[in-house]
Amino acid sequence: MTTPASHRDHVAPADLLTALRTARAVGADAMTATLDEHGLRALDGGRNNDVFAWTAAGTPTCIKLYKKTDRQRVEREWHGLAHAAGLGCAPEPLWLDENADAPALGMTLLPGSPILDVLAPAAAINSMAETTRALQNVPLTEPLATLERVDSIGHYVARLTDVWPSQLADTTDAAQTADMLTLLHRWEDSGDAELLAQPATRVYSRGDANLLNWLHDGKTTYVADFEFSGFSDIAVDAADHIEHISARVIPDNVWTSAEADLGVTPDNRARFHAAQRTIALRWLAVLWKQRTKRVKDFTAQRERVRALLD
Repeated sequence: MTTPASHRDHVAPADLLTALRTARAVGADAMTATLDEHGLRALDGGRNNDVFAWTAAGTPTCIKLYKKTDRQRVEREWHGLAHAAGLGCAPEPLWLDENADAPALGMTLLPGSPILDVLAPAAAINSMAETTRALQNVPLTEPLATLERVDSIGHYVARLTDVWPSQLADTTDAAQTADMLTLLHRWEDSGDAELLAQPATRVYSRGDANLLNWLHDGKTTYVADFEFSGFSDIAVDAADHIEHISARVIPDNVWTSAEADLGVTPDNRARFHAAQRTIALRWLAVLWKQRTKRVKDFTAQRERVRALLD
């Protein structure tokens, strides 16, 4: 991968990374000892990977040690961070260690607290919208210009047209199956899939609207986790922010007030609404598989889809 010119003076800490890889292979106790020895602190939110804060370096650094490298995660994140470099709303990429088994990426630490913990969400959400648009306004370059975001709208449509119907067909005795098929058929008859198949101007997308990745310091909203980066379009990504299941804790009137800041206009509003319905239904399909374990979430998402389809 190409190293951003402004960060070529940073060198990956080879010995530290070797120690972390060795400790991870040995177990939790070895990892705890290694973190203590090297002055690192485990960070929350890494989900699929291990993430650490390292303040002993000259630059306070976040180290991501990857566990998953499918779907070009490392390449997407490195180039996504390079795309956002200099904007002040994302980590600055420092170095990349392309180890074949466990690559690692170093970036600057972000300030702020999780946006879901903010007491006044409206200002934080509007600030998040401004950050999203700042990322979109940077001209796309390769490889992101031809690398579609993970979980693209086309992928969502394919899951709803090719995968979920088969899953529902295999559960004809389930109490909710008929209701799900009714909602699915209403979406199929809406023309949303055809509308979303039409071309739209490409912009940069992080590919993941989970609010857990957003931090707010009272003035600015910052964002982390760029491993699903690629291209999308403004209307789809606006809908993705609003219909991600993590967004349901934010009142609808807050999201409505942020639509313009997210780039929704009269010209793309039809595409935006089509994307809303499609993304919400896709999340319903995801929760359908967990309907007996996440009853409250599944029920709330079903009502969300019904409201959008009315």
